[in-house]
Amino acid sequence: MTGHVAAIFRHPVKGFTPESLPHADLAPGEGFPFDRLWAVENGPSGFDPAAPAFVPKQKFTVLMSIPRVAAARTHYEEDTGLLHAHADGLPVFSGKLAEEAGREAFAAWLTRLLPEDDLRGPLKVVKAPGAYRFTDHPQGQVSIINLASLRDLSQKMGVELDPLRFRANLYVDGWAPWVENEWTGRPMMLGWAKAEVFKPIVRCAATHVDPTTAERNLDVVKALFDNYGHMNCGIYLKVTAPGRISVGDAVTSPDAQPVETPEWA
Repeated sequence: MTGHVAAIFRHPVKGFTPESLPHADLAPGEGFPFDRLWAVENGPSGFDPAAPAFVPKQKFTVLMSIPRVAAARTHYEEDTGLLHAHADGLPVFSGKLAEEAGREAFAAWLTRLLPEDDLRGPLKVVKAPGAYRFTDHPQGQVSIINLASLRDLSQKMGVELDPLRFRANLYVDGWAPWVENEWTGRPMMLGWAKAEVFKPIVRCAATHVDPTTAERNLDVVKALFDNYGHMNCGIYLKVTAPGRISVGDAVTSPDAQPVETPEWA
């Protein structure tokens, strides 16, 4: 079964605005390009850049706990290193998160934006060192949403779900609904890159937030469980051989391995 890439997104700051890409260069052991390079601590998280280890997303300013995060519209410029952010009622922010002054200024800007009751301590922007990324799972190098599964869920819920609620790197069309839940441990081609399916993505309350209005308005997790008996939507993959993936490229799903016929049959 072969699908195609309908869209590619990165999220330079964990929890904040997805950015559309025409292509991405993937490689084993490396994070998705410019994806989740920074995160904003909501009070001390315990993250140590000198010895980076997985930190639960609840330690950061993320949609599952602070819907207002979606009210910030951010954009990262690779060539200048500038992050731009705007939100109603606040001056536009522009700064370099690679510099301490820029990180402090962005944290101060967010402190003005986010509800005081949702803040557990001082906000602090932290950077992912090397190949580390602030993903929701330490082995979630690339995330994919099957758009057919999303359409099926939308039909069950009686609403049209915005795919950006699910904050994936790749959105794929052309697969049958929900087949991806059976692919753990199996190989896949992502354009010219090779990968292996790691596991389905278990969804949380972040999907309840409308990315346009910044309001928590749908219980997607309950809808998944009520209709399918699980809370999965999407899959994580790890890259096993380098290559580029572009919008429109084929994404070849792992067909079932043929059963060998015994010689005596």
